[in-house]
Amino acid sequence: MPKSLELTPVETVACCSPLNREPLTADQAERITPLVKAIADPVRLRLLSLVASHADGEACVCDLNDAFDLSQPTISHHLKLLHEAGLLDREKRGVWVYYRVNASALGDLAALLGGVTA
Repeated sequence: MPKSLELTPVETVACCSPLNREPLTADQAERITPLVKAIADPVRLRLLSLVASHADGEACVCDLNDAFDLSQPTISHHLKLLHEAGLLDREKRGVWVYYRVNASALGDLAALLGGVTA
């Protein structure tokens, strides 16, 4: 498949039926895996939550450093992975990069998992 026609993990999730309606195809599961892996790490899951709950729904690394016993480059690396997975949007302002949760990606992920009962 040509690169331009490949779906991102977020696009794949957006076009899937909820898990309790129709099983994922092997291809869909393969494409969604990077998104799920991104939030499977405790630091990244917490970063996602901190960004989402931060004032105005956005934060820069400087706002997040104190919440972790990690270096700024490590936090930036985790934020980059969340961005690459499609869960965070980012905007550079001067020397800082501000991150905002991609609400539609989270909504699509919730819809994919939604309705699943134990």
